[in-house]
Amino acid sequence: MSDRYDPTDRDRFTFGLWTVGNPGRDAFGGPVRPTLSPVSIVELLGEVGAWGVNFHDNDLVPIDATAAEQDRIVAAFRKALDATGLRVPMATTNLFSDPAFRDGAFTSHSPEVRAYALHKTMRAIDLGVELGASLYVFWGGREGCECDAGKDALEALKRMREALNFLTHYVKDQGYDLRFALEAKPNEPRADIYLPTTGAMLAFIETLEHSEMVGVNPEVAHEHMAGLNFTHALAQSWDAGKLFHIDLNDQNGPRYDQDLRFGSCNPKAAFHLVRFLERVGYEGPRHFDAHAYRSADVEDVRSFARGCMRTYNILRERAEQFEKHPEIQSLLMEIRAGDPVEEAQPPYTSGKAAALKSRTFDRKALGERALPYERLDQLTTELLLGNI
Repeated sequence: MSDRYDPTDRDRFTFGLWTVGNPGRDAFGGPVRPTLSPVSIVELLGEVGAWGVNFHDNDLVPIDATAAEQDRIVAAFRKALDATGLRVPMATTNLFSDPAFRDGAFTSHSPEVRAYALHKTMRAIDLGVELGASLYVFWGGREGCECDAGKDALEALKRMREALNFLTHYVKDQGYDLRFALEAKPNEPRADIYLPTTGAMLAFIETLEHSEMVGVNPEVAHEHMAGLNFTHALAQSWDAGKLFHIDLNDQNGPRYDQDLRFGSCNPKAAFHLVRFLERVGYEGPRHFDAHAYRSADVEDVRSFARGCMRTYNILRERAEQFEKHPEIQSLLMEIRAGDPVEEAQPPYTSGKAAALKSRTFDRKALGERALPYERLDQLTTELLLGNI
């Protein structure tokens, strides 16, 4: 059965090969579903109405594949993309699974490991661009430590900076139309990962030689793992002009990375992030970096993928209703009402500063002004529950 919540290409919904292709493996048990080939995953995503598919290099091409094997795999993948109409907007590199990276990739103590990480990333960038990617994401899953005595955080940041500077120069030298997006995570698989939050990434980006090429890829679960408000991370990223990509999923508080189906755990938080993206006019891909339950079979994986996209579209409709609801908008006007006297606002002038210093304030009235957040939040909740 189809309805208005089914996805269309206008939604720009994407999934990674590693998401719907996850065979249900976790830290305590092996696979419970068949391993799907990249071609099968593309076909599945085409069936459920996704717009695009993203990949780590080794999601598509095994790390030990020969050149001939890579050519065969990539040709079959491209044929599947053509048949389904899916595109590849983003690619990334797996710098965390292989034992060589057990103590980091770009931040490893070993110059040989750091060189291999650059080698692997350049080759993966070439592959991503070949398949149409215009964005490249960096998640430093092993760029951290368990033992502060053994790792120098300042040196690690220097090495991260050197690696990204090297790679931005490589992209420019090749003439690629490609931007980078950095993805933060506070922990797992390391006890502590360097640059653990989106705010930390934004500060780090400003130290790069080609910072204009580099933005962020905030992920819902990763900010929630740090106990932070994801919509606030989006606002900071957007304000900085650095919201290049986004990873949508869900997370039940600060615990291990759950990668739950989008909106399945915290629908109100999901609503506010959807409302934010739609209100500011975000035009990038809406990528679901989530996994079906370990209990799911392949058919239930299809339900998982459809559910991520349908939930986004339902929340988009609720956001439109929020913007048009008379009482909600009236409450917002009341809450946002300012003093009718002209306020001192930037840019600074000495006259404005003098006028503000000499102004008399009614502190009592300021402390008594109505702020009906309870009513507003209840109406938001009832809107989400379908009661208004």
